[in-house]
Amino acid sequence: MTSRLPHASPAWHAELQLRFARSGERTVLRENRHFGPLRVQKALYPEGDAVCQTILLHPPSGIAGGDQLQIRAAVENGAHAQLTTPGAGKWYRSGGADAGQQIELSVGDGATLEWLPQESIVFDGARAHMRTRVSLAADSRFIGWDVLCLGRAASGERFLSGRFDLFYRIDRGGTPLWIERGRFDGSDPMLASPAGWAGATVCGTLVTSFPELPVQAAQLLEDCRRTAPVDGASHAITALPGLLMARYLGNNSEAARLWFAALWAIIRPVCCGRAALTPRIWNT
Repeated sequence: MTSRLPHASPAWHAELQLRFARSGERTVLRENRHFGPLRVQKALYPEGDAVCQTILLHPPSGIAGGDQLQIRAAVENGAHAQLTTPGAGKWYRSGGADAGQQIELSVGDGATLEWLPQESIVFDGARAHMRTRVSLAADSRFIGWDVLCLGRAASGERFLSGRFDLFYRIDRGGTPLWIERGRFDGSDPMLASPAGWAGATVCGTLVTSFPELPVQAAQLLEDCRRTAPVDGASHAITALPGLLMARYLGNNSEAARLWFAALWAIIRPVCCGRAALTPRIWNT
């Protein structure tokens, strides 16, 4: 079903509700509801019927002060969905009002979700918050990453003013596996401190969780640790109860994304039983 939600306000509030379901051997986009500038063009099947790939579109290409975006995606039992974006998300300088993005992802029994957005760039002077919550059933599979860039380093811009709040939570069967909170103020001493960002401008996190991870973790760690970011940035890979996590801290968003893609190519066959097939949109 594809339909419009009630009319959006001129304040660029936007909402996207997606629901994926299994229909025979095919994963279908059963529900696609939106208002405002958030869309999915259509369901794609580059790997065949089992995996439904969707590209999330935000036509304004950036989030300004006062904008509020909400994305909800549910993957029902036995379905497999892959969500990505066509380019970097941008958080623009604010004239005073806060912007926000809330993401809620749920994955049913025997279902798989791959959450693979491109990087988010926080402009100097942005005032924003980003909240992500992932709810996993007992027998579900998840791979997701996020890359955050403070300032536009390529043009010499630093994050000297503004504020960015982060919240990320992953639950399995209602039990928290991971809860992380962060707040970054422009020119905060922690951005330069060795205990914080250590002067870096880009950080990234990749997380995966699946039922067989406890017995696969040691070999996955060994395999993943054979690859490293091409820019030599600080990085780490570790296994936690129910999770395998990789971290990047450096100054090159492309290097972070390429490293995560390399890790995804190692993890995906173990987690999803499928070789990695790079989404075509990443090459445009």
